[in-house]
Amino acid sequence: MRRLRNTIPSANALFTFEAAARLLSFTKAADELGVSQAAVSYAIKRLEEFLGVSLFNREYRKLSLTEVGERFFHDVTIGMSHIQRSVEDIRRSHKGGYVTLSASTAFANYWLLPRMARFRNEHPNVDIRVLTTDKDVDLAAEGISLGIRRGPDDWMQYSSQYFTHEAVYAACSPDYLKQVGPITGPADLLACRLIHLEEPYRPRLTWEQWLATFGVKGVAVEEGLFMNDYALVIHAALEGEGVAMGWHHLTDDLVAKGQLVKILPDTMETDVGFYVTWPKHWRLSKEAEALRDWLVREGNEEENARKENT
Repeated sequence: MRRLRNTIPSANALFTFEAAARLLSFTKAADELGVSQAAVSYAIKRLEEFLGVSLFNREYRKLSLTEVGERFFHDVTIGMSHIQRSVEDIRRSHKGGYVTLSASTAFANYWLLPRMARFRNEHPNVDIRVLTTDKDVDLAAEGISLGIRRGPDDWMQYSSQYFTHEAVYAACSPDYLKQVGPITGPADLLACRLIHLEEPYRPRLTWEQWLATFGVKGVAVEEGLFMNDYALVIHAALEGEGVAMGWHHLTDDLVAKGQLVKILPDTMETDVGFYVTWPKHWRLSKEAEALRDWLVREGNEEENARKENT
């Protein structure tokens, strides 16, 4: 940030440039900013001199961005949007209001939504804003209070509390199981249509790894149905498209309802888990603390209940 102060004339120059570039008018930018048109023109000219390039094409009664100006406007807009979102989230967090939770689409659909009524009953004044992504976003940079993360508990930039362990079994719809007949062991799955999870940014277990855990080693599982989102994997299994890996905290309820079947007793347990995380140096609002504590309690209680039933 110290270098940035020496790179531009002032922070005000960026606000002036953003308004002029967005409105393509020095006059309209002046009205929006509450300054004179001459002040806007001077600020832009000083910024251009400092950068050593022209940011605007100035024609008679027409203003347009140069190629460099377009690129600079894009970057300035992104930066200001991040700052604005962070400020709004901080203000909301101190005034009360919603808490932003980053989670996978599958977690939001198959764990959180079925339990939302319980949370609302306990915390009727706390609203949740769920942000689903296909990668683990930087919570602090995006102004997000809480995230659900998979991995060993060694995040340098986050504080965390344990949610549940990772346990994965083979699951499919009752109709699909009738089609393929009885399955007596992990090797029988090679004759089934397997549904694969191929997330582009997060490492996930493969069928090869799962099968090798139970003695089916040295096989390349290259056929089946491939999905880049676990919510789609679950949906495909529910529709009878094949056998999916069932992460216990997301599919146990579907098994209990009879929508999915746990085909084999074999369950792969790894040395990683799922955690509720938040930026290490943030002071969470009381609403965010309420959601964090509820998530941790629910996850731990469900895990303890599973252990008692096995």
